[in-house]
Amino acid sequence: MKRLPSRRRTRRGSVLILTALLLVFMVGIVAMAVDLGYLAVARSELQRTADAAAMAACWDLIDQGPLGTPVNLTAEIQTARQTAAAYAALNPVCNSAPVLSTSESNSPDGDVVIGQLVDPSVPGAPMVFSNPNLYNAVQVTVRRTSSSNGEVPLFFGRVFGQQSKPVTATATAALLNNIGGFTIPSGGGNLELLPFALDEGTWNNLLAGGGSDLWRYNEATGTVGSGPDGIREMNLYPQGTGSPGNRGTVDIGSSNNSTADIARQILHGVNASDLAYHGGSLKFDAQGFIYLNGDTGISAGVKDELAAIIGKPRILPVFRSVTNPGNNATYQIVTFVGVRILEVKLTGSMSSKRVTIQPARVITQGAIPATGGTKSYAVYSPVWLVR
Repeated sequence: MKRLPSRRRTRRGSVLILTALLLVFMVGIVAMAVDLGYLAVARSELQRTADAAAMAACWDLIDQGPLGTPVNLTAEIQTARQTAAAYAALNPVCNSAPVLSTSESNSPDGDVVIGQLVDPSVPGAPMVFSNPNLYNAVQVTVRRTSSSNGEVPLFFGRVFGQQSKPVTATATAALLNNIGGFTIPSGGGNLELLPFALDEGTWNNLLAGGGSDLWRYNEATGTVGSGPDGIREMNLYPQGTGSPGNRGTVDIGSSNNSTADIARQILHGVNASDLAYHGGSLKFDAQGFIYLNGDTGISAGVKDELAAIIGKPRILPVFRSVTNPGNNATYQIVTFVGVRILEVKLTGSMSSKRVTIQPARVITQGAIPATGGTKSYAVYSPVWLVR
């Protein structure tokens, strides 16, 4: 057998060595790609889980206590923690359901942190923890670390001495529960804001346990019937506004609003053209007031429109004082409240006329956060991810 010259044998050996090295390099690249891809999947699943848990938990921060009583979120905060943990468990990460600590101490570095974001649209704004009844944000951190749920295992990294990698994801969801005004929603549509105002004394009396309980609202059927439901009621009309010839109708929009304009707002809400008269939004000034021109009162001309929205949640301004009479009245608005109409009777004697309302939770687009004091009751924005 003929043997290859030594030079050719050396060259062939070098090629084989280089080929082997190249194969090792390629295998290393593939191994790294597999591990990096798996880590990317883990991060994506962790973020999805954190997003879902934060969103679900934040919805629990809508006060479910008895309507018509002062806000108390103690029970809702506890429920939100449990909801976050439950939703995390329903969203596996790398085929393993993550476990969250409910973080009862509310430590800022805990898995579930609940607090207040005064204006959730401000990037990086810190949570405030001074008033639990204003809490409106939930931060959830889902971890795959050595101390929580175990690190994400690597397939090929262990060949190089790397067994696993820690991965975490954080999401914060918020809603507005202290609303300082309204603008038209960015996606269009109207605001379900009634063109009437309730006096602050009547509202405060209801919160203190006043009013009656003669009507009931059935959540399942969306219908109203007679009988108590545990939610107190008040009469929007007639009321003593302190303004002769005026019974609480306000002009949201032109000061020359007609009965047709008021009827339209009752049925379909306040639109962009209405808000254009207020500079595009209706919001409290630096002193905490909104001033609205008054109209001559709730007339029988809109009784059918009021009756058409019986049982439906609406937003109602609350006023502290009125100056001047009749169409020249000016209402000093101090808060917004969520209500529903239960009964409408605008015919007959003055003493028998009434528009019976009770507190109701309202979810609305277009809300503007209040920056000082409590400016709304039972009015909320939808939940959204803020970071």
